[in-house]
Amino acid sequence: MELLLPRLPRHVLLSFARFAGTLAYYADARGRDTARENLRVVFRGSLSQADVRRIILGSYQNFARTFADLFCTSRLTPERWHQLFTVENEAPESIEQAKAQGAVMVTPHLGNFEFAGMSWGFLGIPLTSVAQDFKNPGITPIFQRLRSVCGQTTLARQGAVVRIMKVLARRGHVGMLTDLNIQPGRVATAIDCFGLKTCVTTIHATLTHRLGLMILPCVCLPQADGGYLLKIFAPIRPTGEDGVQEATQQCWDIFENEIRKKPELWMWMYKHWRYLPTDEHDPAYPDYANVSKPFQKMLQPAA
Repeated sequence: MELLLPRLPRHVLLSFARFAGTLAYYADARGRDTARENLRVVFRGSLSQADVRRIILGSYQNFARTFADLFCTSRLTPERWHQLFTVENEAPESIEQAKAQGAVMVTPHLGNFEFAGMSWGFLGIPLTSVAQDFKNPGITPIFQRLRSVCGQTTLARQGAVVRIMKVLARRGHVGMLTDLNIQPGRVATAIDCFGLKTCVTTIHATLTHRLGLMILPCVCLPQADGGYLLKIFAPIRPTGEDGVQEATQQCWDIFENEIRKKPELWMWMYKHWRYLPTDEHDPAYPDYANVSKPFQKMLQPAA
């Protein structure tokens, strides 16, 4: 794949990604079921069957395009990047501030989340990011090499928090995906997500709060012409006693707004609401959600 895909003309590569995504859609029955449940609870039955199918199919096709483009990073020179990407920045001064002070860049699994991180390297801010190792140990080095084209450094999850803190303490830059559901714990919090409670990481907010740095939310959205739009939002600076919780929610609110505009670009196949806020099943939550005492405790107001 790494040798073949970069040789394909752009329009052929995009057609290949749509085909591959369509195959994955039909092959992954479990993922389709999870996506339907997620769409049911988010849109509360307001979508037609045709809309549900379109969004889920689009989600698989977007995922395929993301990784097809990742395998083409050998062609992603600075000149090529400027041809493919348009940048919208709500606060242009944030780039120079980030270069001088360090920052955490966050994005969800929306659009091309791989390029969302890699693009910062072409803006003069190469990132350090955390990625889960693949079950096949031979695959992990391939993806590390692909992601390093723009100067991005990838860390394994084990011991990542300490290493990330050291990077930020040196005024470095860290990239994170922050929309995945995680187990309740010290570096997690409950947020409102499409009107439902879910549990997500607070590492980005905790470290920037502790070190006095800023969070830069961004999304990388595929365009019909084969290019991408990189949207960089105004910086978020966690402050005060409730700063971590508020900043985590602020980041998600930005992403939710973008997902609602283009729902087919989000990863609906993932179990985003694994934990129920009550002891009994609530039809407002997906069928896969389970009772979790630690999550319920997290939702209780502090004494």
